[in-house]
Amino acid sequence: MGTRHLYLVRHGAADAFGELTAVGRRQSRLVGERLARVPVTAVWHSPLPRAAASARELARYLPQARTSEAAELVDHVPYVPPHDEMPRSWAGFFDGWDEAEASAGRRTADALVARFASAPDPAVHGSDDVHEVLVTHDYPIAWLVRHALDAPPARWLGLSSANAALTLVEYRAGLPPTLVVLNDMAHLPTALRWTGFPGPARP
Repeated sequence: MGTRHLYLVRHGAADAFGELTAVGRRQSRLVGERLARVPVTAVWHSPLPRAAASARELARYLPQARTSEAAELVDHVPYVPPHDEMPRSWAGFFDGWDEAEASAGRRTADALVARFASAPDPAVHGSDDVHEVLVTHDYPIAWLVRHALDAPPARWLGLSSANAALTLVEYRAGLPPTLVVLNDMAHLPTALRWTGFPGPARP
């Protein structure tokens, strides 16, 4: 049975209007350079402009891969914790969040997992490995990491990714997912690391 290697990439740095900046374009190209030796067959991206533009930039280095939009990768809140699960520091973030919004976000999160978080289908891929890149946003990456670790649903909160950081999860039939690397920025020079990450600058 083959392994699905899922490379999760947060889009590059964007401006206040959600458009990729010059820094974001450079970050995205550096991700592409890093992945150039990987036999990637597909680059999937969120419908939002900052993710679509990031995917185009990194896909320049992956000429063998098809690039396509995936609605499940859109920026969304995957799970709104009930009151008894809500960390006090997050209460303000969810203030005013209604049941319809919470349900819509959870449906998108469930669809994301159903589409991407599984071993390859042997009827389609045989015993071959599959290498796919998902260019998405902070929250969907946090949800996929939470799912890989089989953590409680509310644990997605606080699992942040920097712009153009790389997370790798592997899926094999009959085994739990393997979180290989999280929030890796080795491909970025120091000046381009930690953008989009909450809190003060990191070392």
